[in-house]
Amino acid sequence: QMQLVESGGGLVQPGGSLKVSCTASGETLDYYAISWFRQAPGKEREGVSCINSANSKQYYGDSVKGRFTISRDKGKNIVYLEMSSLKPEDTAVYYCATDLSSVCSSSWYAVSPPYDDDYWGQGTQVTVSS
Repeated sequence: QMQLVESGGGLVQPGGSLKVSCTASGETLDYYAISWFRQAPGKEREGVSCINSANSKQYYGDSVKGRFTISRDKGKNIVYLEMSSLKPEDTAVYYCATDLSSVCSSSWYAVSPPYDDDYWGQGTQVTVSS
């Protein structure tokens, strides 16, 4: 069973940068497309980014394009989300997820409660505040 684990969240000032990580317990991420989502209090989960397995093609939500970068290190079994020019509205719990496909679907960003179709990590809190 895929168990995803996020880490690296924290408090950062507006305009700052932060890098969060996603790894798997007892599984390799290499074969799977991995997505990042975020959820702010009172809001639904929002697709942030997705990366394919084989060619590492990247996809981004409109609200983060040009500021966030997704990458993967297959040797370390990690997928990163590097966030820069952070804004207070980026404050959320950030989750990584996979549906065990090798490519990001055309609707990779579309998830709905109760979010039980895919495998999810427990999330890592990112707070952007001065």
